Amino acid sequence: MPLEDKIHAGIIGSAALEVGEEHTAPSIGSGKVRVLATPVMINLIEAAALAAIEHLLAPGYQSLGTRLDVRHIAATPVGMRVTATAEVLSFEGRTVCFRVEARDERELIGDGKHERVIVNVAKFDQRVQRKLKS
Repeated sequence: MPLEDKIHAGIIGSAALEVGEEHTAPSIGSGKVRVLATPVMINLIEAAALAAIEHLLAPGYQSLGTRLDVRHIAATPVGMRVTATAEVLSFEGRTVCFRVEARDERELIGDGKHERVIVNVAKFDQRVQRKLKS
């Protein structure tokens, strides 16, 4: 089955975590307030996108994040659960576009768009290794 028949608008993936001290801004160096750090929220959003499509890819292929445009609009304290979702909006060429959001137990904490490109891992690794030789 062609990839275009597998990846289509409407596919949704999700990922969740309970905010621990290791997820806070001071712990990862992105601020001083003891709440969920924006980079951790972004990581959770990317995990949701992976959950949506990675299982549909052929062996030897994976998706890589290439664009992320998100707002982090509400703080989440330690101990609260956060869930991110990523919904496929489109798939064109090798690029998958997602609508993404993150919510804690009370409210929307972040939203935006995310793009990933599907690559052949072996070819990608070859290109990366060439950088070391230049």
